[in-house]
Amino acid sequence: MKILLNGAWRDTAAGELSALLEELGLAGAVVATAVNGEFVAAAVRAHATLTEGDRVEVLAPMQGG
Repeated sequence: MKILLNGAWRDTAAGELSALLEELGLAGAVVATAVNGEFVAAAVRAHATLTEGDRVEVLAPMQGG
């Protein structure tokens, strides 16, 4: 299926947000996630189902000042 990941269309076989993070190599990373503009906490990513055309944002914390 196609999803919009951080503003770019991407094909994925992932059915849940946690599987998408695994596919991206970010399974153990500290990131913030949102699907269709709604924050998704790390504890519920395995239950966050993805569907065709979803808008997914994955953001990593930044250091600096």
